[in-house]
Amino acid sequence: QVQLVESGGGLVQAGGSLRLSCAASGRTFSTYAMGWFRQAPGKEREFVAVIRWSVGTTYYADSVKGRFTISRDNAKNTVYLQMNNLKPEDTAVYYCASRDYSGNYYYPNQYNYWGQGTQVTVSS
Repeated sequence: QVQLVESGGGLVQAGGSLRLSCAASGRTFSTYAMGWFRQAPGKEREFVAVIRWSVGTTYYADSVKGRFTISRDNAKNTVYLQMNNLKPEDTAVYYCASRDYSGNYYYPNQYNYWGQGTQVTVSS
């Protein structure tokens, strides 16, 4: 089992920045990739970004490309999401997720473990 704990959410004005963190513990040696998803009220959970744990390759949703950066600290078993130039449409609960295998990164059901989520609210 892998446990994921997110932190760093909050309230920010449009154009501002936040950095989310996700600390992993447990059977982290089998982690293939870690990603971030978000879910706004009344909407489905959507892919934001993912990073392959061993090589650091990253992928982003088009809606956040150029504004968000995913990174990891292998020694701390922690993944980060730096969010710049935030927009009101970025408001959502952000979830950290990990997976033990390759494949399609964009679907939530392809991930083994999930954090509890952290709220990000961007005011206009």
